[in-house]
Parts: sequence; C-alpha cells; structure tokens
Amino acid sequence: MNFKLLLPSLLVLVFTPAFGAISDATGLVNRFDIETSGHAFEVTTTSNFDVPEIDFDAEQKKLTFQIVSSLENNLGEIIIPKGLLSGNFTFYLNGEEHFPDVKSNERIAFITLNFTGSGNNQVDVFATNHLEGLEEIPVEEIIIDDTDQQMPGGGCLIATATYDSELAPQVQQLRELRDNKLLQTEAGSAFVESFNGFYYSFSPMIADYERENPLFKESIKLAITPMISSLSILNYVDMDSEIEVIGYGSSIILLNLGMYFAAPALIAMRVYRF
Repeated sequence: MNFKLLLPSLLVLVFTPAFGAISDATGLVNRFDIETSGHAFEVTTTSNFDVPEIDFDAEQKKLTFQIVSSLENNLGEIIIPKGLLSGNFTFYLNGEEHFPDVKSNERIAFITLNFTGSGNNQVDVFATNHLEGLEEIPVEEIIIDDTDQQMPGGGCLIATATYDSELAPQVQQLRELRDNKLLQTEAGSAFVESFNGFYYSFSPMIADYERENPLFKESIKLAITPMISSLSILNYVDMDSEIEVIGYGSSIILLNLGMYFAAPALIAMRVYRF
C-alpha cells in the first residue's frame, strides 16, 4: 500500500468543510520570483481572481499587479517579503488610491485586497523602503537566498478571516505546522499539495462571507477551534520521518473523527432514545 497517497486521502476526509458546496469560486495561488540587486524574493498572491503577471520597479519601490477577474466581488491576499518592500505602503487600484488592510511582522507584509469590478484591474503597491537591512550584491556574486523564500504552502484564508489577522497565534500555529513539520517530508508535502487543491476552491468565498457576516464568522471560529487545538499536539512531537508523519497524522485524524462525528452521533442517539 502506498502510504504517501493514503495520508492525504485520510486527512482530506477529516478537514473537508461541510459548507464547501456553497462556493463556486476558485482560489488561485500564484508565486512570483523577483530578483533585484543580487537578492531573490518570492511574492505570493492567493485570490478568487487571476494574477497573470506582476512587475517590480526597484527605483520607484513599486510592485504592479495585473489582475483578471470574472467576478464582481474580488478578494485577495498578497504576501510581500520585508526585504523586498517595507515601511509605509501606498496602494492604487486602477489609478485611484486604495486602502486595503495591511498587517506585518519582522518577515512579511500581509495585504488583504477587497474590491469590486470584473475584467482587467491593476493594483500598484508603493513602499518607502527597499532592501531594508540588506546590502546589494554585485552581479557576478548573485546568489539565491533561501531565507527570503516565504510561505511555500499559500495563505490560511479561513483562519485569517476568523481570527482577523495573518499574525494571529492560531494562524501562525497552522503555518508553522505546515512549513516546519509537513513540508519537511514527502508524505507531508503530498498532503499539502492535495489539500491545497480543494481548499483554495472554496476558502476565498468563505473568508469573504466571514468578513461580511459576524455571526457566520463566530460559528466558523467555534467549528475550527477544536481542530486547531488538536493540531497543536503535533508541535510537541518529532515528525522527521515518513512513518512518523503517517502515524501522528493518523492519530490526529482519529481524534478529529471522534470530536466532529462520533461524539455528536453518540449524543444524538442517546437523546433520541430518551
């Protein structure tokens, strides 16, 4: 039996939301490599619209995103490494100043775009700092700096909308589990790839609706909190081999099956008897 294929299948069974069918949007994850002054950075977009290309102007400290959308209501998230652009940001949507939500930490700037208008759109991002804390590398000495490659698995859209920030402890926990545990093994990487395939097919719509409906947002928080708590167990175990990923992953699956399905079914049966 191929355990690398078994693990993603089992995890998908546990984590597929019951309300996924309400979404007809497609979450698209795009990663763009930008090389400037001898450094390499990765800019990531996760959205319900397509971003066919971006342009970077080092002199103006500007990123330009070309957007193609088939929807009227657009939701997207942009992750920009702070080594590339940092400081104070100014945004323009189709030439008019725009005011998205911006969160940042010592590694990234996390930008949430929410705008209307189908068809072609352009977003320009200006910053006050470029290569902050870094030195230019002569052309003949250019190297790829792996530490600048950010977020290999995409954004946690639903958790970010639920807890209001990409920097919320719950969101960081999920990201660290993915990047520091799952993506370090072939079985874990296979799961992340399979999981992202269906997760981004419904998460932009749900995240957007959470921002519009506080009651729905609270119900999502109530639903995912037990799962996030159970996943925190994996932060205290070693998952350095394929068998450990499969073993601990299967245990978490059984735990979540018990919490979300077995326990409610047992309670319902007892209530029905009375």
